[in-house]
Amino acid sequence: MNKDTNWLGRVLELDIEKVAHGGIFVARHDGRVVFVSHVLPGEKVRAMVYEDRGGAFCRAEPQEILVASPDRVEHVWDQAGVGGAGGAEFGHITLSRQRELKADVLEEALSRMAGIERRVEVEAVEGDDERNGLGYRTRVQLHVNEFGDAGPYMERSHDVVLVRDLPLAIEEIREVGIHSKNWSGVKKIDISASNTGQMQWKVDDKLKGDERLVERAAGRTFRISGGGFWQVHRKAADLLAKTVLDMIDNAGFNKNANNLDLYGGVGLFASALATRFGNETRVTTVEAFKRATEDATLNIADMPKAKAVCAQVDRFLQDQQRAAAQGASFKDATVVLDPPRAGAGAKVTGLLVELAPQHIVYVACDPVALARDLKALLAGGYEIAEIRAFDLFPHTHHLETVVSLVRK
Repeated sequence: MNKDTNWLGRVLELDIEKVAHGGIFVARHDGRVVFVSHVLPGEKVRAMVYEDRGGAFCRAEPQEILVASPDRVEHVWDQAGVGGAGGAEFGHITLSRQRELKADVLEEALSRMAGIERRVEVEAVEGDDERNGLGYRTRVQLHVNEFGDAGPYMERSHDVVLVRDLPLAIEEIREVGIHSKNWSGVKKIDISASNTGQMQWKVDDKLKGDERLVERAAGRTFRISGGGFWQVHRKAADLLAKTVLDMIDNAGFNKNANNLDLYGGVGLFASALATRFGNETRVTTVEAFKRATEDATLNIADMPKAKAVCAQVDRFLQDQQRAAAQGASFKDATVVLDPPRAGAGAKVTGLLVELAPQHIVYVACDPVALARDLKALLAGGYEIAEIRAFDLFPHTHHLETVVSLVRK
């Protein structure tokens, strides 16, 4: 087989083998891997190659489903799928099978990247199955074309898709009908809704609606300025806070230690500690985004031993390393980290290993980045106490994983 052969435009008959990271599926043809979207393991399809750079793999889209999986359903969003709006790439799959596929991806990532042989169930969020996984997004981003039409991008392009509805969004956002208005002269629109009834728009760089959203979660009130991060799923903040607190409880917690909340955003986890362990809990929440740090300062204002620091996490940990060299101790500390999709990375995990806190709770939105970071932490003397995974993004390939690690 000549791997330099270009198959661009060819139609191939393929047997789909398994799911891969990123929401695509794997098939093989003449010794090459073919990545195919919008299919399912066990299906036989006819697919056209749309990308081929002459290497060991190419990419294709299905033209015809010859043998369908029993888990295939009519897409939940009739304007998404092949050649349609992006953001619902698993919408043609039953919810239970979606979660199995996400568990497959997590299992493979843990095994391949970290040598962890473990199957973790991806848990549904209460109420999602009854709603068919719809109406959960409290944050939506739309793009605007040259005619003023607002909508999501088509998969793998910057072409705006005109849509009649936004079925993944919560009802409050759908009722606004932002996708049905003309937005001439605008490039991008972000819309956010809080669980206290507020609404905020960011039209390009101009903020409209409520200047600061107020959210209730984990028995606390959180103030979030425009552009500040908050979980997308309407129940995610409560669910993740409870999971993190339960894991901290199970591992044991010293409220007077040098506890840290890294990539802390507006202080969700740092603030939630007060719900479980009291307002006198000592914790420092660290966030590089200045406005979010200002919000975190407000959100932990009733915790006299808590503080919010605006800093890059790696630089902050380097400062703590110098403090440790002068006698500061982290041996009884708990560290919560919720890094961006790229993960914490080698520098941060290396510094954590050197500081050697007793307990680390890692909240991850990407299984491959998580597995890579876990490999470093396990090699640095930690062992896994608990892993839980949640389907916080139904009808997409994304999942959230929470791992509790204790020092051996």
